[in-house]
Amino acid sequence: MTFQHKKLAEDRWNDLSLIEQMANLGSEIERSILWRKRGKKIYFKKAFERGLELLALTIDDPKNKKRLKELTRLREALTDYFLGENRFRSSDKLWQSYFYAFNYAARVKC
Repeated sequence: MTFQHKKLAEDRWNDLSLIEQMANLGSEIERSILWRKRGKKIYFKKAFERGLELLALTIDDPKNKKRLKELTRLREALTDYFLGENRFRSSDKLWQSYFYAFNYAARVKC
């Protein structure tokens, strides 16, 4: 796999807590939402691919193995919303609210 986040893929990602990982993932999802709203398909696609890459790194992180069900369901729901038929009836606001909690928790921790 070719990583867009090369430094993170070199085990630095695994040094981050799950909250920090999810906050970073949320930043890419936020970018995806913004680019899609602006009609910039190429930028949207790249941001979403980076988000999926970060989610794959999070899923592969050994410390998150107890969260695999939640993380793989997250991947399914994100893919459904951004690329599929939106069977789960997600919205931009839902994803922004979901990831806001992780961003807030990561900031408070620092």
